[in-house]
Amino acid sequence: MKRVSGNLANNPCRPSVHRSIDRINRFHWNRFSGKGLRSLTVPLASAGLLLFQLTLPPVLNHNTFGAEKKKIILEHSDSIEGEQSERNSYNTVSGNVLFRHNNMSLRCDRATDFGQEKRIVLSGNIVIGSSNFEIYGDSGVYYPDRETGELSGNIRGRLIDKPLSAKGQQAVFNKASNLVWLNGDAIAWYDRQQISGDVVVLHLKESGKAKESMTIDRIQVEGNAFFASGSAPGELPAVFDQIGGKKMVILLDDESKIKGITVSGQAEILYHIYDENHRPSGINYSSGDEIRIFFSEGELKRVKVTGSVEGKHYPQRFWQDRGIDLQKFAWRENENPFRQQKSLP
Repeated sequence: MKRVSGNLANNPCRPSVHRSIDRINRFHWNRFSGKGLRSLTVPLASAGLLLFQLTLPPVLNHNTFGAEKKKIILEHSDSIEGEQSERNSYNTVSGNVLFRHNNMSLRCDRATDFGQEKRIVLSGNIVIGSSNFEIYGDSGVYYPDRETGELSGNIRGRLIDKPLSAKGQQAVFNKASNLVWLNGDAIAWYDRQQISGDVVVLHLKESGKAKESMTIDRIQVEGNAFFASGSAPGELPAVFDQIGGKKMVILLDDESKIKGITVSGQAEILYHIYDENHRPSGINYSSGDEIRIFFSEGELKRVKVTGSVEGKHYPQRFWQDRGIDLQKFAWRENENPFRQQKSLP
């Protein structure tokens, strides 16, 4: 077994290098498939190779960084290490790692590709996203063939061009179906609206003429589903409309404004009523098997309750009485990792 190390530019065993018009080198892994070579370690100088296309040869039966039809391109890393043998086969890149896979980017501190298993193990400061959507984590696994992945540790995500963000303990994403599952005390925010539950599923939709951006058109909540909407900052008295149940489906329009909510399983709602001059009038409480809430321009317009219906009306003097809040209500705005923050977390 041979091992190669050192700067690529000065290495006598370096691969063939093709120079593009902008003088940036592109390195092909299959150049290291010479006879007898089964392991390599290559630190990259800061001014060295910036772009890589990883395409190990078929003779090695190694599907490095993605299938032929769905290649995942490594654009940068500070170092590369790999080994090929009957018992062990891997390639590891570390330091400022950047991949491109179709219209998705993937950044991390370190990535190890187990080609025969068709998976890439990621660690350290992971950021996966498109032009306007990002999800962060500490460790994870990505499956290039299926365009799916799993992340854990300090999970948070956001739409960059809209005030929509979320966090949880674990995340699973499927790029092919544009779905993101947040597990473990999952919670999401949009402006002054808050959604939480055991599992929060974000349904993303491609938008823009070139389909380069993402929006969210549906949010599903499974287990301990809860929705809260706070009055505008500075508006006095401050109040919170609240909706709870076992399951919840939230529909959003193209501007990410809520247009409808359906909650089922021990469903209940507490919402504030205003008169025609937008002055506090009272508070309504309703419960039932299912509650449907209809919105217009993001504002609540109509509530429909079905099955084992119960209700109560509170006069205006209860406007700021926290004692009538739904049992699971908790305003968690301070937990938002992107609160009043435009730069990366």
